[in-house]
Amino acid sequence: MGLKMNLPTIALFLLLAAASAAGANINIRKYGAQVNSDITPALTKAWKDACQTPGTNTVVIPKGTYRLGAVQFMGPCKGHIELQVRGILLAPGDRGYFKSGSWVNFQRIDGFTLSGGGTFDAKGKHVWGKRSCSGIRYCGDLPISLRFDFITNGLIKDITSLDSKQFHINLLGCKNVTFQHVNVIAPDHSPNTDGIHIGRSTGIKIIDTKIATGDDCISLGDGSENILIKGVTCGPGHGISVGSLGKYKNEAPVVGVNVVNCTFINTQNGVRIKTWPNSFAGTASDMRFENLLMKNVSTSMLIDQLYCPWNQCKAQIPSKVKISNISFKNIRGTASTKDVVKLLCSKSFPCQDVKVTDIDIRYSGRDGPATFQCVNIKPTTSGRLSRNIRSTKANPESQSSGSRWNDGPLLQTLLEDC
Repeated sequence: MGLKMNLPTIALFLLLAAASAAGANINIRKYGAQVNSDITPALTKAWKDACQTPGTNTVVIPKGTYRLGAVQFMGPCKGHIELQVRGILLAPGDRGYFKSGSWVNFQRIDGFTLSGGGTFDAKGKHVWGKRSCSGIRYCGDLPISLRFDFITNGLIKDITSLDSKQFHINLLGCKNVTFQHVNVIAPDHSPNTDGIHIGRSTGIKIIDTKIATGDDCISLGDGSENILIKGVTCGPGHGISVGSLGKYKNEAPVVGVNVVNCTFINTQNGVRIKTWPNSFAGTASDMRFENLLMKNVSTSMLIDQLYCPWNQCKAQIPSKVKISNISFKNIRGTASTKDVVKLLCSKSFPCQDVKVTDIDIRYSGRDGPATFQCVNIKPTTSGRLSRNIRSTKANPESQSSGSRWNDGPLLQTLLEDC
């Protein structure tokens, strides 16, 4: 009898538990947001309510164009939270409006999704060229469009970052975050507009993403670990870069970087690792660059341990960053300059365990065949090297025309001069 009397109570408990797990679906229009208006207060309130509700909660910005001021979306939250941006968000054009160094900042959230197919338009054209952003100044007072600080178990998909004033996307202290079907768009003259910058983060995946910008498509700072970059189309831009490293004391190692199945179009570089001369000690290891297509790229493969832009360092003092266990494999396409491959390592700490396999980069300029330069490195080789490429120290007469590929032994002969 007692069990029968408790059945309604049990059913109600289960219903409430299910509702709690399901969470809430919150449309910002319920908070007074209107198209072509400033939605900052409404979105901030909707986020706070969703963050304090257990379960899986979704905040929806419907289709339309909205103005959005500088905002911080703070955790921790009581459940998983998703922000669906279906419309177009416009940043303030005035650089003086931003005080925190970012436009939209997500912090300390475990279980977060950003999606919806919408656009974050940062109006970078309003500030580019207004004040020099070249050289050593780096536009440090300009805001980053999207910051992700200490996000765990995150998914950012189906969004567009347009015309950032500085970096488009910046990660710090993140763990297990995936970017998928993200579009980054800015012209090639936009200064310091890195597409995605990663620092002190682990388990980051960037998949099936298109990045066109004026600086690095993707840049990896110190402490980047277990990084997968797959199916990315980069261009215009400066390519995919590890570093620069060694400029600051106590930098964390970079380890476990995989760049695979990517395409580079009209970029300054393809893939590169860069460290400062006269640097602090550091390490960069366990990196794989594989199955890459270059289309009119200046330097397809670059290790630059002489990186010293604008003469900010003592270039004659070798870098103390140790580079090891690097693989370049199956990289093909066309070059815009003859400097196709440059592996310039530190005299104090020559690069160790670098493998080069199957390189076919074609260059047809009038200044001679494509070149393969190397300093303080003895790469191990296998596979084939395009006959279009020669070592800068090799005898050009030893390069004959004929088959498309050289065999492994000839590639080894070329590189013995390094």
